[in-house]
Amino acid sequence: MAGLDNRIPPPLVMVATGLAMAGIAALVAAPLPLPPGPRWGLAGALFLLAGGYGFPAIGAFARAGTTINPVAIDRASVLVTTGPFGRSRNPMYVSMALLLTALALALDNAAALAGPLLFVAFITRFQILPEERAMAARFGAAYADYRCRVRRWL
Repeated sequence: MAGLDNRIPPPLVMVATGLAMAGIAALVAAPLPLPPGPRWGLAGALFLLAGGYGFPAIGAFARAGTTINPVAIDRASVLVTTGPFGRSRNPMYVSMALLLTALALALDNAAALAGPLLFVAFITRFQILPEERAMAARFGAAYADYRCRVRRWL
């Protein structure tokens, strides 16, 4: 399975997960136990939170002049630890998981809630763990200190 390490761009994994969630919602009737108003309000809040967390992370990479390409992690030139990276080592992936959770709420389908969980599991195994190995090799003690101070997800 190591052949999948850093091979599939996480945005593509997110889109595929979202499409699978929509397919599940179309096939399995599993309404959530939330009235429409609070459900849509929570979905909207998660959507906004995802943007408020993901876009600043992209901006931090751009300002630092390092690659945002998660498939080419070996091109990382700077260890970014400020902004959203001071709260999570993976704010862009957190943002994607929030978007998928918002989608499950919008679909009003409890079975679709498996999507964000599967996304987190897949991204952790095939993207984050290989990234962590590459970052440790490239940035050594600075990355080890960062890992001690900041959580992987939240």
